[in-house]
Amino acid sequence: MTPQAILDQYGPRESMEYDVMVIGAGPGGLATAIRIKQLAAEQGKEVSVVVLEKGSEPGAHILSGAVMDPRAITELIPNWKELGAPLNQPVTGDDILFLTETGATRTPDWLVPPPMHNEGNYVISLGNVVRWLAQQAEALGVEIFPGFAAAEVLYNEDGAVKGVATGNLGVGKDGEPTENFQLGMELHAKYTIFAEGARGHLGKQLIRNFKLDEGRDPASWAIGVKELWEIDPAKAEPGLVVHTAGWPMDTDTFGGGFLYHLEDNKVTLGLVVGLDYKNPWLSPFEEMQRWKTHPAIRKHLEGGKRIGYGARAINNGMPQCLPKTVFPGGALVGCDAGYMNAARIKGSHAAIKSGMLAAEAAFAAVTSGRQHDELSAYPEAFEKSWLNEELQASRNFKPWFKKGFWVGSFMTGIEQWLLPKLGIKSPPWTLHRDTPDNEYLLPADQCKKIEYPKADGKLTFDRLSSVFVSNTNHEENQPAHLTLKNALVPVQINLAKYAGPESRYCPAGVYEFVNDGTGERLQINAQNCVHCKTCDIKDPTQNIVWVTPEGGGGPNYSGM
Repeated sequence: MTPQAILDQYGPRESMEYDVMVIGAGPGGLATAIRIKQLAAEQGKEVSVVVLEKGSEPGAHILSGAVMDPRAITELIPNWKELGAPLNQPVTGDDILFLTETGATRTPDWLVPPPMHNEGNYVISLGNVVRWLAQQAEALGVEIFPGFAAAEVLYNEDGAVKGVATGNLGVGKDGEPTENFQLGMELHAKYTIFAEGARGHLGKQLIRNFKLDEGRDPASWAIGVKELWEIDPAKAEPGLVVHTAGWPMDTDTFGGGFLYHLEDNKVTLGLVVGLDYKNPWLSPFEEMQRWKTHPAIRKHLEGGKRIGYGARAINNGMPQCLPKTVFPGGALVGCDAGYMNAARIKGSHAAIKSGMLAAEAAFAAVTSGRQHDELSAYPEAFEKSWLNEELQASRNFKPWFKKGFWVGSFMTGIEQWLLPKLGIKSPPWTLHRDTPDNEYLLPADQCKKIEYPKADGKLTFDRLSSVFVSNTNHEENQPAHLTLKNALVPVQINLAKYAGPESRYCPAGVYEFVNDGTGERLQINAQNCVHCKTCDIKDPTQNIVWVTPEGGGGPNYSGM
């Protein structure tokens, strides 16, 4: 049965009404909810706020480096330290390394541009910070519904967003309701704030439906592949922040590594690869495994044990790519809008700040009797904010690196080291891009095939053992949430022309080409999916569409 046929037979859905609804219990969504409730308490007004979270709990799907700039969380909750926020490990040192295959050169501190310095920042588990933010939100009266996936945007007759519907439960692989079937619910709100993270499923639809990206450059994306290790205490350097450029990336591919020492003998590390890479033989997962074998990285990990794994698409956050963030009935915040500073490799402070700005606009609108119109005060406040100033200063970071590593390094030095010394906050020029990431792949026969070494199971690993430590789980008897517009495209185009890149760009082994005796076909192992959204971005024909699985499915990250 189609979703509409199910609704016709089992409907109507029950509905609930709120003043403001937030989709996603990440840093941006929770900051939105907290700020609205703070304003309501200050002014003695009642404003109902609900947060829907598709993960099994707040933080379950949160994946980030992360070094956190505390500026935004300090604005949101000035006494966060007294309240026990898990920002426990201040940054104690910064190493920026350029790697060759066997060597490493450290950039002198005086040459490091100001945005890349981390004094005053904290090495954190963003998942733990999000769990703490959820506690603060609930203490203020915010309702949080974990395990509820917002599957569909609902519209009023005039086209304004009126809320969302959660996904149906208990639908079998064949699309038919099972004995455990439960119809989804409708949640209506005067304003709905979308904070789903990078490449949000509903945010993508809203951008298309309201043409929010009209006149903007195509969005720019990367994938971050991350691991969490428990290391030999003798090697622990709490607060040390290491960033790498160069090997294993070639000079035409945007990317770099990070390795951060947390407290308690933990190290979080990973590799970021721009999704505008050209060689279809490239595998971001395998590049990350290879990167760990470099002597400068290996020395931190040998004798330790890997305890976590995950992957996530990342916005590159250039202002010239950002969509309009408001539409009738709602707004986009955080990485759903694209707020991320790629030069600083930071987005959580941007998510919190944008959530606060949207909250202030929504609170003013609700308490003045408005609903379902545009929250124009939100983008107006953003234009005047320190966040806009910060993003403008680094708006050319990714485009310069698209011209090659050496050009990117030189011009980043000009824009972010020299210009500030001359008193110029933002470069007087803007670089643009006109090609979306999915259109960069070259035919496989025009590219060098990359042979990756076999995993050793100690320092390097395969995908399936990695997915295991991500604690990923989906109800197996449900329709695949990785859908194809045309089932013939994977073999006839992707395999024939690009050698099946989905089998390499997916960091979880979801896609594999198998020959069952009648020819090649694409097998989709949806239960492995860590919800990174890379396939939805990089598929060359945009034939793969990621939709929400049953609520609570996906990874259950711990300490990530």
